[in-house]
Amino acid sequence: MALIEVDDASGIPIWVQVRNRLMYLIDSGHYKNGDRLPTVRALAADINVNYHTVNKVYTSLEHDGYISSKRGRGAFVSKTEDADGEATSGDVILVEGIRQCLELGMTVDDVEKRFAKALDGFRADA
Repeated sequence: MALIEVDDASGIPIWVQVRNRLMYLIDSGHYKNGDRLPTVRALAADINVNYHTVNKVYTSLEHDGYISSKRGRGAFVSKTEDADGEATSGDVILVEGIRQCLELGMTVDDVEKRFAKALDGFRADA
């Protein structure tokens, strides 16, 4: 089984699938701090997706502090951790979701209320 697989039928954008998988591979320790990631072109060819898709993933991961790119040298893991040394991918996903809600015009209070309601739904299902 490949490290990264894309499911065209999932309804989740391909770049998000690749980004989430790379975040998991970094958080789980498969890729460690300082490890060099495959080049954008090599990863795109390996998982059979467009070069621009992987470039978008690497740009997003760099923005979130998971990797750093060095022109001519490649992309390297530079994962940030919280004070307890715990992985921050969940925090990154939550912040991104909140940011998107705010971009839709929701207030912070609206986001908080809807988030609480959504959590209550998960608790009821558990």
